[in-house]
Amino acid sequence: MQTTQVLLSEAHLGTKLNHAISGERRGEFGLLLAMLSADARDMAQFHLKGSDREIEERLHEQFELPKSQPLLSDMSKEQVIDHSLVFQQQGLAAFHLSQCLQPEAVVTRGAVPIEVSQVLANCSLVSKAKYTGDLTDEDLSINTPHFVDQLVQQRLLAEIIV
Repeated sequence: MQTTQVLLSEAHLGTKLNHAISGERRGEFGLLLAMLSADARDMAQFHLKGSDREIEERLHEQFELPKSQPLLSDMSKEQVIDHSLVFQQQGLAAFHLSQCLQPEAVVTRGAVPIEVSQVLANCSLVSKAKYTGDLTDEDLSINTPHFVDQLVQQRLLAEIIV
């Protein structure tokens, strides 16, 4: 039997759950419960009104949860949290405590994505400086004096030598 209806909560089942209980059909009752969504956020008590940001802040406040673990940290913009020294010196329990109090980011990287950094590793220093904006085309231009100015400088040097 295949159903096209997605079951998120008990409200979607209607009276089927009640009939399975009253008819002592344990198999059907178990099947109906197994078809429900396993995600706790789909339960009715978590369907709150407001924007996602407001809901998340309200739930964090209500359940006294710490701030969520950052997924990505950029070493070039902020100080990166590193609990490896705590783990080495004080052990696993201290590491877990540090992680709960101030969570590390899942991924730590620099200012450029990993794909771009792999390409830049194979480039010359000039190409890297151009990419980061440290070097412009004006810096690369050579300011050679005009031919006439070179002749004047040579005549001056010749007069000094003679």
